[in-house]
Amino acid sequence: MAKVAIVGSGAMGSVYAGLMVSAGHEVHAISLWPDHVAAMQENGLRVEGASGDRTVPIHASTTTAGIGVCDLVIIATKAFDVEAAARSCEQLLGPNSVVQTIQNGLGSAEKAAAILGENRIAVGVVGGFGASIRAPGHAHHNGMEMIRFGAYRGLPKEDLEQSAEIWRSSGFKVAIFDDIDRMVWEKLIMNVAFSGTTCATGMTIGEVMGNPNAWSVAKGAAEEAIAVAKAAGIHLDVADPIEHIRKLGSKIPNARPSMLLDYNLRRRGEVDAINGSISREGRKYGVPTPVNDTVVGIIKAREAGFTD
Repeated sequence: MAKVAIVGSGAMGSVYAGLMVSAGHEVHAISLWPDHVAAMQENGLRVEGASGDRTVPIHASTTTAGIGVCDLVIIATKAFDVEAAARSCEQLLGPNSVVQTIQNGLGSAEKAAAILGENRIAVGVVGGFGASIRAPGHAHHNGMEMIRFGAYRGLPKEDLEQSAEIWRSSGFKVAIFDDIDRMVWEKLIMNVAFSGTTCATGMTIGEVMGNPNAWSVAKGAAEEAIAVAKAAGIHLDVADPIEHIRKLGSKIPNARPSMLLDYNLRRRGEVDAINGSISREGRKYGVPTPVNDTVVGIIKAREAGFTD
């Protein structure tokens, strides 16, 4: 049994937590949403969907205080909350603790490493789950794809492997990558295609793929990301990246990416970390990114006036 803290137990974090508790691990779910925490404390955490339907007892709180040293700390917050989350994790770390950052977009591992140390950090990439919160204390997910991890800088391989085994024991498929840039960018092109486009249109992933106008935006955004990756010297190990995106999207046609879910709840989304990262990297390498620039502008205009 491992002791795990999941900092940022929203939709995806709750799926991780529920399956890990089912496997016998001691899991602490940390969320800043008081109603979600109260529901988990009172009734347990319900996770249903592709993995089945279970309700598990869980340690839930709005703070990391009093939890103590953990074997594994998973930072599953939004990208813009990673620095604050990393600071809250300092008291959870012992000599062999591993911290896994699992965010959309670029830059989260760097932020966490600056606070917690490069030799503690594993970079995680997750896709194909299509998770959402149905009600406080109740998470749903549409799929269950592979979890990918790689050591950031200096994390011992044996520590990375031990942390991955916690996931495997909980029913997740796990792959370890040496090339974390490739790993992150292969997920990023998928996010770039669907996150901004679904948010801007209100469509599901399947609806975007089935609508010629929406798909032209998604495809254009992805093509820009692929061009930026090439300019940055990043090798994408997929024969046809656009077909790769369509294949992954077809597995979760009813999914609404988190950026759309956040918009529907009038909350700030991660467009800066996803489509915005392509615009920033494009400027760095001299690659035009008009589709992503436009998607970012539309979504930020729509979010104007939202509270964080």
